[in-house]
Amino acid sequence: MLDLKWRKSSFSADVHQNCMELAVAPDGLHIRESDEPEAVVRTTPAALGGFIRAIKTGRLDHTL
Repeated sequence: MLDLKWRKSSFSADVHQNCMELAVAPDGLHIRESDEPEAVVRTTPAALGGFIRAIKTGRLDHTL
């Protein structure tokens, strides 16, 4: 198991325990929810960037 350094957004106040956290590792980016730290998703910077762009442009709005 990798010893990851998890980071959360500076927009996340310390009083909120439910924050998205990100860690950078040699095998890619690792993302988790702080209240469920054992559930980790691994992705690449390119894939995460594409996902964020899709959210910002509304390309995923019709999938509901």
